[in-house]
Amino acid sequence: MKHERIRRALPATLLLAAGLALRLWFIFQHSLVSGDTLLYADIAKNWFDHHIYGHTTDSGIQPTLIRLPGYPLFLGICFVFFGTDHFNAVLIVQALFELTGCVLIALLARNLFGARAGIIALALGCLCPFTANYTATPLAETLTLFTIALALFSLERWQAALHRTGKALNAHFYLIAVAVGYGILLRPDEALLAMAVFPAMLWISYRHHHTLATTQPSGHTHTVIVASLPACLCMALALSPLVPWTIRNAHTMHVFQPLAPRYASDPGEAIPSGFYRWFRTWGIEFADTSSAYWNYPDDPINIADLPNRAFDSQEQYARTAEIINDANQHSDLSPEIEDRFAALAKERIAEDPLRYWIELPIARVANMLLRPRTENMAIDLRWWQYREHRADTIFSAAYAALNLAYIVAGIFGFRRAWRDSSSPTRSPTRSSTRIILATGAAYILLRCAMLLTIDNSEPRYTLEFFPILTLLAAALFARNDHRLHR
Repeated sequence: MKHERIRRALPATLLLAAGLALRLWFIFQHSLVSGDTLLYADIAKNWFDHHIYGHTTDSGIQPTLIRLPGYPLFLGICFVFFGTDHFNAVLIVQALFELTGCVLIALLARNLFGARAGIIALALGCLCPFTANYTATPLAETLTLFTIALALFSLERWQAALHRTGKALNAHFYLIAVAVGYGILLRPDEALLAMAVFPAMLWISYRHHHTLATTQPSGHTHTVIVASLPACLCMALALSPLVPWTIRNAHTMHVFQPLAPRYASDPGEAIPSGFYRWFRTWGIEFADTSSAYWNYPDDPINIADLPNRAFDSQEQYARTAEIINDANQHSDLSPEIEDRFAALAKERIAEDPLRYWIELPIARVANMLLRPRTENMAIDLRWWQYREHRADTIFSAAYAALNLAYIVAGIFGFRRAWRDSSSPTRSPTRSSTRIILATGAAYILLRCAMLLTIDNSEPRYTLEFFPILTLLAAALFARNDHRLHR
């Protein structure tokens, strides 16, 4: 019996060891500490050392609200235990959290689709180079992946416990609240996770109480009210950390801001809205983000880096070059230059509104989904220029193919799992499968809809899909009799 347990645990142990080795390799070979990381660290040190939630300026520590407190809190705790600015320790802790998320997704796949699907999910998660790469960057993405995995796993376990015991306020109920609540504190767009999980909890609770009502008749209105209470309480708990944050912002910053501002700006800080609007008339690629969007207004923009779609005519090219040249002469935001960018944007939108409102937003989301996820590696951002860097092109093409394989496997896995879970009977396992599938799909669709509204392309904005894609892809390897599982 002991040897049998060891034999069964061996594949999972080897996969976790390989996953940890992969992440440690990324950490010690490709770690990246810059930009947002330094801002997060600065906020964390000021918060823990000086009790001011702010960033350091030439005039001292200035309170800020441009970042939610979830990741600065994580960094601050790591700095307390491992020493200030010891980022390798932070990255190793992140890697352990991300591997734990892989285990949770594997357990969820096992519960829904059987043991073979569970081990496949663990392999797809542990050996995924895209999520492993981001453990080597001190940013909120890795912990966000963990909260998504924890929320989905806890949702399925909560439903199982509710059917088994009839108790809604069990341990998994509180884990859902923790996962969703901390996810929102990490990134404001993780409110989408709450928007996907909340209806699922409502449906689970309603179905449970509706079943009870058939044996213990009560009014339909009473059933709906009682069924909605657990979901409402869970979301109230999840959103409760935002209350002190909102009060702090109102008291210190004198604004009502329950999350974080769209353009990461403090009250009274100028926003280059004219430039952003002009950028939206042509920006698609992550290379556009790096060479133009992030540069303005502090760093110069090279007109040669802009693609041909940024100009509708030779005259417009000359006018754009003149504006950019003038902008490069300023190190701060110029209202006059902003007005010129806004006028140029208005002209381009009027010439082709379909391009601005439909084609470019879809192209940006497609770029975030399909682009090779090499932005944190020593790979040229314009990887497709084969003559200039052949090795980068070949490697990036292989990475893009692997990324596409995860997406395609996830789509076909969803199709199979949804088909296999259809049945005229209403078994708890089939019901749980469809609810988890619907929740994961809802999150992906909501996130894609949100990404249609942003200015620039960043592949990390779709990294959050991978726990769900891993789960769905594992469904392709479910045995034909997985419906009888449990």
